[in-house]
Amino acid sequence: MELRNNDADQKFLLKVANLTVAVVCDGRELKIGVKGEKQKFIVHKGVPDVKIRAAWGQLSESMMGFKLFDAGSVWQLYQDNGSYFFRFHSLAFGARPYSIARFNQNFSEGQILLHPDFFEPGQAVDPLSSPLDELLYGALLARGRGAEIHGCGLIDAHGNGYLFVGKSGAGKTTMARLWQDLPGTTILSDDRIILRKLEGKIWMYGTPWHGDGGMASPDLASLERIYFLEKGPQNELVPMTKAEGALMLSACSFPPFYNREAMEFTLGFVGEVAGEIPCFELRVVPDGRVVQFILDQVSGGRAT
Repeated sequence: MELRNNDADQKFLLKVANLTVAVVCDGRELKIGVKGEKQKFIVHKGVPDVKIRAAWGQLSESMMGFKLFDAGSVWQLYQDNGSYFFRFHSLAFGARPYSIARFNQNFSEGQILLHPDFFEPGQAVDPLSSPLDELLYGALLARGRGAEIHGCGLIDAHGNGYLFVGKSGAGKTTMARLWQDLPGTTILSDDRIILRKLEGKIWMYGTPWHGDGGMASPDLASLERIYFLEKGPQNELVPMTKAEGALMLSACSFPPFYNREAMEFTLGFVGEVAGEIPCFELRVVPDGRVVQFILDQVSGGRAT
């Protein structure tokens, strides 16, 4: 699909982890835009990895093709003649979908149709609203580019990148809040981080998919250490084997279960990351002392 521009077209470019998605629509019919922290990831130029045209459409309940995955009341994924179809709906709206997104086999081109009955007239719409944006990037990463991790990522004042991994409730947002006021520190995200390997190094990228802390940055850093969060009676750091790190990192990744090859790549990639980056179990008391504890450990000093 070629995105041919005309005078009435609207367009935005979303860039996350050095992957750019272009969304175009006819501005006479549909107004598009993004809100919140996602605005930090909008760029004004670049060659898109994915080209998408968005439009209004009268969407029906029926879908063609074979159902690959069902996320219940939120979305389903179908496949038909080599194309992927995401169907999004809400219990509040009934059985009709509010959006359907079609992509070709390698997710380089797509079309998003939005049902006008479910949107405020005249208001700007984000065709890549959650969860579609995250699903699309997950599909792109799983095709040999990297992986998304359920974790908090930050860059300290010396440019070191730390990844704090854990499932919901493990303390990722708390950790981000403890670091955020330190001079020179950048919080990449308090909930979702993307890892990629480029030129022989593991890089950590911020994402717009933040947690309760609302922290997100488009910056990146070379990944130096991975910490798996656990609550404990005192601050304690326990080195992990490569196998232990790979297992824990896999449990907090987002492999695309609908595609065997993509899933195998994701699991293999996080295993490679755990094999190259030092991994630790970090048992913490969630107060400001843990920050100095980590900095002392990194610098080779003794924790106080």
